[in-house]
Amino acid sequence: MTTTQSTSTPETVTEPSMTELRRRLGQVSDLGAAEALMSWEQETSMPDEAARVRGLQLSTLAGLTHAMFTDEKTGELLNAAAPQDDTDTAIVRVSRRDFEKATKLPTEFVEERTRAQNEAHHAWIAARKGSDFATFAPHLTRMMELARREADLRGYDEHPYDALLDNYEPGMRAGAVKTIFADLRDRTLPLLRRIAAAEDAADYGVLTRPFPAEAQKAFAWKIAGEAFGLDSSFSRQDESAHPFMTNFSRSDLRITTRVEPYWPACLFGTWHETGHAMYERGVSGRWERTPVSGGASLGVHESQSRLFENLLGRSLPFWERYFPQFQAAAPEVTAGLDAQTLYRAVNRVNPSMIRVEADEVTYNFHIMLRFELELALLEGNLKVSELPEAWNAKMQDYLGLTPPNDAQGVLQDVHWSAGLIGYFPTYALGNLLSVQLLEAAQADAGVAQGIQNAEYAPLLAWLTENVHQSGRSLTPTQITEQATGRPLSADPYVAYLHKKYGEIYGLDGAES
Repeated sequence: MTTTQSTSTPETVTEPSMTELRRRLGQVSDLGAAEALMSWEQETSMPDEAARVRGLQLSTLAGLTHAMFTDEKTGELLNAAAPQDDTDTAIVRVSRRDFEKATKLPTEFVEERTRAQNEAHHAWIAARKGSDFATFAPHLTRMMELARREADLRGYDEHPYDALLDNYEPGMRAGAVKTIFADLRDRTLPLLRRIAAAEDAADYGVLTRPFPAEAQKAFAWKIAGEAFGLDSSFSRQDESAHPFMTNFSRSDLRITTRVEPYWPACLFGTWHETGHAMYERGVSGRWERTPVSGGASLGVHESQSRLFENLLGRSLPFWERYFPQFQAAAPEVTAGLDAQTLYRAVNRVNPSMIRVEADEVTYNFHIMLRFELELALLEGNLKVSELPEAWNAKMQDYLGLTPPNDAQGVLQDVHWSAGLIGYFPTYALGNLLSVQLLEAAQADAGVAQGIQNAEYAPLLAWLTENVHQSGRSLTPTQITEQATGRPLSADPYVAYLHKKYGEIYGLDGAES
C-alpha cells in the first residue's frame, strides 16, 4: 500500500492570530449592537405598521450575527490564538465557551426563533391591551416548542430547563433553584403572615396622589444621576410598555420607564434600570467589543438593579436626604408628609397582582410562580390553554389573590413573548446576592458611612472594583465568593427582610 502526503498548506495568517480574532469578535459585537438598536427603537418609537418588516430585519441581523460567530473561521482563530496576557486569555476562554454553545444552534433555527419572537411580542402587546390570553396562546405555544427544540439542540444532563437557564445564569441548574426557592418560601411566608396580622395605620393613598407624568420622569432621572451616577453624556431615558435597559457599548446606555398613577412604578422602575446601566458602565473598557463585555449573568445583573432600587432607593437615609427635592418635585404627593412617613409608605408590604410593583417580602413569590409554571409547560405537564387557570390558582396559593383579568395575570410580563424561558429565576437569585454584596461592601468603613449619608460614590467604587469591572471574565460563583467570601446564600437576604420589616411593622424578635 502506498500513501501520499497532502501538498495543501494551511491558510496563511498574515497577522497575529489574537489581533485577527479580536477584529472578528468586534465585528460580531457590532452586528449584535445593530440588532439591539433596532429592538430598542421598536420598543420606544417605531410606528406600529413597521412591525412585520422589522421582524424580518431583525431575523436577518440575528442570522448574520450567529452565522459569522459560528463560522469555522472563528473556531480556527480560537484554536490558533496565542494570548499575550490575562485579558487575551479571558477573551479566548469566554469566546470559546460561547462558540461551543452557539454552534449547537443552526443559523436557520436562530432566524426562525427571531421571527417568532417578533410576531409573539406584537401579539402579546395587543393581547395585553385587550386582556385576551386566547389571542396570544398560539404564539406562546410556538415559543415553548422552540424552547424545547433549543434545549434538545444544546443538550442537558438532568432537565431540559437546565439548558435554557444556563443562557442566563451559567452553571445554575433547575434542581438548585428548587432547593433555594423552597428555603426562601419556608422562611419568608411566616414573616408575610406576621406582617398581615400586624396593625398598620400608614396612609398608602399618598402612593397614588397626583404627580404629573413629566415631573415623575424628571425627578427619577435627576436622582439617577445625582445619587447613582447615571450621566446623560453616556445614557438616555425613554418610555416603553415594559421597562428595560439595553446598551450598545459602555458609553451608550439606554433605559426605559413607564408612568402610571401609582407613581412609585416610574421612580423605582427608573432606579432599577439605572442599576443595570451602572453595571454595564463599570465593565472595564479592555473588554469592549468582545464576548467578555457585559454582566457575568442575569442574576448578578439583577443584584445591581435590586440593590439600587430597593436597598438604597427604599432606605430611610435615601429619603431623609432626598425628601426636600421630592417635595419640590411633587408638592401634592408630599403635603402633610415627612421623610419617615414616606419611607414607610414606599415600603408597604401588600400582596399585589403585578410583579414589577411587588414589595420586597412578596416579590420572590411572583418568581416562584413563574418558575414552576415554566417547568410544567416545558415538561408537558401543563398545556398553554390551561395556563391562565394555573396562574390564578398559584396566585391564590402564594398571595391570596386572584387576578381579575389576563392583563393583570398571565399576560403582565414581556418575557414569554420574547422566548426568554429560564430568565425568571435570576430575579430572585439577584435579590439574594444584592444583600450579600451590600453586607460585604459595608465592611469598608467609608462605604458604610456613605450609605448612612446616602452618598453612594464609595459604594459604586467598591462595586466597580469587586463586581462590575470583570465583566464576564469571572463566573457568577467566582464573583460571589471573591466579593463576599462565601457562596450564594439566602441567609443575608432573609435576615435583612426580618430586620427591616420587623422595625417598620413593630414585630418582636427576628426570624421565627
